[in-house]
Amino acid sequence: MSQNALLQHNPLDQYMGQVKSIPLLSREEEEEAARAFVETGDPRQAERLVLANLRFVVRIAHEYRGYGMRLLDLIQEGNMGLMNAVQKFDPDRGYRLVSYAVWWIRAYIQDYVMRSYSLVKMGTTQAQRKLFFSGRKVKRQLEQRGEDASREAIAEAMGLKVSEVDQMEVRMARRDYSLDAPISAEDDGGRLIDVLPAEQEDPESIVTDRLLQEARVSAVGEALEVLDERERRIIGARDLAEEPMTLAELGEELGVSRERARQLEARGRQKIRGLLEQQGAQILAPD
Repeated sequence: MSQNALLQHNPLDQYMGQVKSIPLLSREEEEEAARAFVETGDPRQAERLVLANLRFVVRIAHEYRGYGMRLLDLIQEGNMGLMNAVQKFDPDRGYRLVSYAVWWIRAYIQDYVMRSYSLVKMGTTQAQRKLFFSGRKVKRQLEQRGEDASREAIAEAMGLKVSEVDQMEVRMARRDYSLDAPISAEDDGGRLIDVLPAEQEDPESIVTDRLLQEARVSAVGEALEVLDERERRIIGARDLAEEPMTLAELGEELGVSRERARQLEARGRQKIRGLLEQQGAQILAPD
C-alpha cells in the first residue's frame, strides 16, 4: 500500500494535514474577528478564530501523550477548551488569543487525563493535580539549578506537604509503563514507543512551538506587572532567563538570605497564579 493510501486510512494524519492547511490570522485579522464576535455574536467569526488556532491545540495535546490517552481524544478535549476560550476572549486586553486560550486548552486536556487515568484513581484536588502534572518537572528544575531535589525540597518548592509528595509517588509507581505496551484497549495496537517525541521535528512544529512560547512569555510578562521589584527580579531571573540564577545568587544580589529569596519567589508565583486563574483556569504545565 502506498504512503498516500496509508494516510487516507489514518484519521489522525488526515486531521493534522487539514489543520496545517488552515492559515494563521494576523494580529489585525484576529482582533477584527474577535471584536466582531463580541459585538454581534456572529458564529462565523467564532469559527474563524477557532479554525486558525487548531494547530496550537494539536501541539499542546502532544505534550500529554505519555499519559496513555489516544491523541485524537486529547485533541478533541483541547478543541473544546479552545472554543470556550473564544467565547470568553476579550480583544481589548491587548494580547493574542492563543496567549489566553493556552490556559483553557490545558485545563480541558488535563481534566480529561485526570478523569481517564486508569488503574489508579489519581484524585482531583489541586495538590494532586500539581504533583501529577508537574512534580517531575520541578525535580528536574531543582537538579538543573544544582539545588537539593529531595522529597522535602520538592514539597517546599510546590507549596505542598511531604506526605502529599510521598502519596503521589506511590500512586505513580503503580502505573509503570512498558514502551511496547498498548497505549489503550481502543488504540488498535498502538504502542507507547510510537507516540514518544521524535528526535527531529518538522519545520511546521518548530514554528508552532515558537509561537506558543511567545504566547506563554507574553502572558507571564503581563502577569509580572502585579509583582513588586524584588519579586519581579527573582521570577525573571529564575523562569525567563536563558541561564537561570540560583536562589543563593539572587539572595546575595538582593542582600537577603537564600530562604528569604525563596519566600519572595513563592509569593511572586502565587500572585502570578492568581492573575492567570482569573484570566482562564487553574493550569499547570505538563512535565
